[in-house]
Amino acid sequence: MRGIGEAARASGLSVSALRFYDGAGVLIPAAVDPVTGYRRYTAEQIRAARLIAGLRRVGMPVAEIADAVRDLDDPASVRVRLDDHLARLEAGLADARRELLRLHTLLDLEENLMTRITLSAADLSAALDAVLFAAVGATDPMPAGVLAETGDGDVTLVATDRYRIAVATTPATVEGSAARLFLPLDLARDLRGLGGGEVTLDLTADRVTARAGDRTVEGKPLDLEFPDWRRLIAAGPESRRVTVDVAELRGLLDGAPVIDREHEGQAYPVSVLTVDPAGGVRFAGADEWAADTGAHVAVNREFLLEALDAGGAGQLVLELDGPVRPLALRGLSSDSRFSLLMPVRH
Repeated sequence: MRGIGEAARASGLSVSALRFYDGAGVLIPAAVDPVTGYRRYTAEQIRAARLIAGLRRVGMPVAEIADAVRDLDDPASVRVRLDDHLARLEAGLADARRELLRLHTLLDLEENLMTRITLSAADLSAALDAVLFAAVGATDPMPAGVLAETGDGDVTLVATDRYRIAVATTPATVEGSAARLFLPLDLARDLRGLGGGEVTLDLTADRVTARAGDRTVEGKPLDLEFPDWRRLIAAGPESRRVTVDVAELRGLLDGAPVIDREHEGQAYPVSVLTVDPAGGVRFAGADEWAADTGAHVAVNREFLLEALDAGGAGQLVLELDGPVRPLALRGLSSDSRFSLLMPVRH
C-alpha cells in the first residue's frame, strides 16, 4: 500500500487530482484512515492512476475515464475506447482546421475590402428570375441592372425600370464587409446561367467574380446610386390585402377587359383591378374605371403578367391601395419575393 504522495509520484497525477478522482468515484483509495483521512493505494490502483493520467492528458471526459478504469482488466475494451477517442480528436482537429481556414479567409476579405457570398446556384437563379423582368425596360437615368445587397445570412436582389420594382431575397453565407453593388443586366444574366451546384461570388467595389464548378463569370458593377427600394415598397396605411391563387388570377386576367393607353407614342394594354363585394379580386372595364370612386388600381397588363410569372405558382397577397398608389404582389408564405407595379392614371 502506498500513501497518496507516493501514489501521485508513481502515477503522474497530482495529489489534488487523486483527491478529485476519489470524489468523482473514478479511483477510490483501497483504504482511508478514519482519523486522519490519509488515503492509501494498492499497486493495481497505481496502474489505474497511470491510465487516468494518460487519458486526462488527451482530454478524455471524466465519465469515459471511469469506464476505462472499470474495464482495465479487459485491455481489448480499453483499446476500443482509446480508438474511439482518437477518432473524435482527429475529427475535432479537422473541424478546427476548417474553422481556422475560414477565419484566415475572413481576415483576407476584410483586409482587401472584399465580400464573399456562397449560395446554391438554384437559389441564385430563382432569385434572378424573380427580378430580371423588372430590369429589361430600364432607360436613362437608371440603366438596366440588378442591385445585389448582402444581409445577415442572405442576399437581396432588386430591379426597377421606374414603372415597376421586383425584390427577391435568398439564403446565403456572407463573409467579409457588407456589400451593395449595382450589377449591369448582362452580368446578371450571366450569373443566371452559371448552372448547378454551389456558386461563390467575390465582390469588390470595382469587380464581381462568380465561380461555379469550372465556370467563371466576371464583370464590373455600375457606378450609380440605386434608389431607396425599402421606402418604395412600404405598404400604404389603408392597404387592402387580398389573397389570390396565381392560376386563378391569370384565368381572370385572360378574360378581363383590356383598355388601350399610350405613353410617349407607344401603345400598351391596361388592366384595372378592384375588390369585389365578397373580398376577392375582379377586373373592371373602361366605363367603371372612368367613374372610379377610389377602389380601383390600373396597371400595365403585360407588366402584371410578367410579375405573376416571376412570382411562381401558388398564392400571392395583393395590396390594392387605390388609384394613385402602386399595386403590390407579395409571396404568401414569406416576403422573400415581392413586386410593385406603378399605377396608370386615368
